[in-house]
This record gives sequence, C-alpha cells and structure tokens, in this order.
Amino acid sequence: MLGFITRPPHRFLSLLCPGLRIPRLSVPCAQPRPRAMALPSSSCKLPLVAVCQVTSTPDKQQNFKTCAELVREAARLGACLAFLPEAFDFIARDPAETLRLSEPLGGRLLEEYTRLARECGLWLSLGGFHERGQDWEQTQKIYNCHVLLNSKGAVVATYRKTHLCDVEIPGQGPMCESNSTMPGPSLESPVSTPAGKVGLAVCYDMRFPELSLALAQAGAEILTYPSAFGSVTGPAHWEVLLRARAIETQCYVVAAAQCGRHHEKRASYGHSMVVDPWGTVVARCSEGPGLCLARIDLSYLRQLRQHLPVFQHRRPDLYGNLGHPLS
Repeated sequence: MLGFITRPPHRFLSLLCPGLRIPRLSVPCAQPRPRAMALPSSSCKLPLVAVCQVTSTPDKQQNFKTCAELVREAARLGACLAFLPEAFDFIARDPAETLRLSEPLGGRLLEEYTRLARECGLWLSLGGFHERGQDWEQTQKIYNCHVLLNSKGAVVATYRKTHLCDVEIPGQGPMCESNSTMPGPSLESPVSTPAGKVGLAVCYDMRFPELSLALAQAGAEILTYPSAFGSVTGPAHWEVLLRARAIETQCYVVAAAQCGRHHEKRASYGHSMVVDPWGTVVARCSEGPGLCLARIDLSYLRQLRQHLPVFQHRRPDLYGNLGHPLS
C-alpha cells in the first residue's frame, strides 16, 4: 500500500513527490487512491531514499539478516541510499554485554555490510555501530559510530557520537551511555551522496541545534538522526525535535529508528520518518519493522532557502558561543 502526504498550499512552494509509506516488506506500485495528490511527472527522476526501522536484539546475525532484507527491498524499489537506525548491529542487555559484542570497523560485521552495499548497488547509512576504536586497549570503551558506505562498499565517512545520553527520565529508567562509550572528538563534514550532501549525527545529538546548524553551514542538505528513542521521550519529543531541526536548518531530516521490545530490559519508540525543509513529515514508517521511502528534491530546498533566507539574516555578533552550560 502506498501512503501519500500532502504539503501545505503555499503558493511560492513547489510541490514535490510525497513520501511513500510501505508497511513491512510489502510490494508497492499500485495506483494512488483518487483522493491522493497526483505526482508531478518529473518526480520519479528525483533521488529516492529508504528509511529502515528494525527491532535489534543481542543476536547480531539475526539483526544483520533483518537489515539485509530491508536493504535489498529498498534497492529493488529503486532507492539510492538506505538509512539504518542507531544500534542496527545489536542492542545488549547491559554495558558488559555491549562491550563483549562490539567490534572494530575492520571486523566481520562491517565486512558483511560492505558486501551488501556492493551487492545492492546503493549507499548505506549505518546509524550507530558499536565500534572498538584504536584506543580500545587503553580505555576498554567503545564509540557510537555512524558509518557511511558508498555503493561500492567503501567507507566514505565515520562520525562518532559527540553527545552521550546520560539521563534519568521518570518512567523510562536511567541511561548512562558513558559507562561503556567514549564521546567523539569532532563533527564530520557533510558528504556528497546521490541524494545530496548528508550531515551525520546520532540520536541524542538532535537535542543540540548548534550541531545541526554547524552541519547546515558546512553545506549539509540532508541531516540524519539514526535513533533508539525511549517510550517516554518518544511521544513527547521525537517528531517535534526532528521537525524543528528541519525548519531551522532548511534541510531534509532523515530519522531511522529502533522500534518495539529488544529484550526484557529495553523497548524503543519507532516512528521512523523523513521531514522536508518546510517541516512537513513526508514519509513515516508504520508500527513494527519495515521501511518508508521519500524523494529528495534539492531544487525545492534551494527555492525555500531563497524565499526564506534565514542564514543571511543570522546575527552571530549577538549570540556569541551558545555551547556553554547554563550558569
């Protein structure tokens, strides 16, 4: 089944292809319902991206099998880039198991994804790999590493999550990511892909608009926030944060999410989505594992930035350094 989402009727905004919603692994390409918005004839020439939603467990091989099925489906449907969520490799029961299951970038699991990218001929955003870095022997801690592979399976970028989620939310239970994870030292410059220039982030990073603005100013056209949001913060903050990041940066925002119960200790909110630069949700996943598709229209993005030139109106002389803690 194909789902269509319409755009607010602003005269100066062009219409772009609505997001396509595909529950589970169903085969689409049926005609849209009569009440659905008609697709522009040129829309099918726009790059198509796929957003994958999964329920990772501690079983790494089963997780890979699930992700590979979704990636192959995305390739069959014509996507040029597929996004996987944070912890696509596994979600462990405790920090000790997390460290035990982690691997270096040159390990077996990344090699499987390298072969998968080559087999399918599409780019892969691997949203949060539990990486044993070069300092593993000294620190005995890992990095939450966002890995970008091109269609030949080569690693073209790695971003190590800079903001670690050490929080205690009533009703959701405490999380202390720093128990097992080191913060990354820097941002990664946006990467040119077949869909546009992609800025890499991970989950909790979305709460820091300074990061998204820095990526946009560096040339990003698509911001990606692979995530594993909880059941309390998800309904309250997930969509509004993603839409805010899209509006303030005038970028597409792609958010692949974990969903459902991973094991007896943890569950995730899901609701993977794509938001356009106007802040409209143009694609979203249904409940459970599956994928959704969206077209990326960079001419629309440029038109919006021309009509609403907020970056030309910024006053850094007034704001100073906004990264300091509250006094």
